[in-house]
Amino acid sequence: MSILRISAVKQLTGHRSHSSIYTAIRVGLFTKPVQIGPRSVGWPEDEVLKINSARIAGKSESDIRVLIDQLHVKRTSLVMG
Repeated sequence: MSILRISAVKQLTGHRSHSSIYTAIRVGLFTKPVQIGPRSVGWPEDEVLKINSARIAGKSESDIRVLIDQLHVKRTSLVMG
C-alpha cells in the first residue's frame, strides 16, 4: 500500500488546490489524511483510487459519503485488527 502526498493526490483527483481537498474532507467527500511524520500527512493510494472510481461511476454525493465512512472504518479495523 502506498501513501500519497498531497501533490500526488491533487494530480490523481484533479483538485487544483490544497484547500479544495480539505474542503472535500470537511464536507465528507474525501478521506482524512494519515499522519506519516511529525509534520507530514498523506492518503492511502487505494482510498484515493476508490473515491475516483466512485466519481467516474457517477455516484451521488451521499453514496460517496457512505464510501468515505466505509473507508475510515476499514482503516481503523486494519489498525485494531
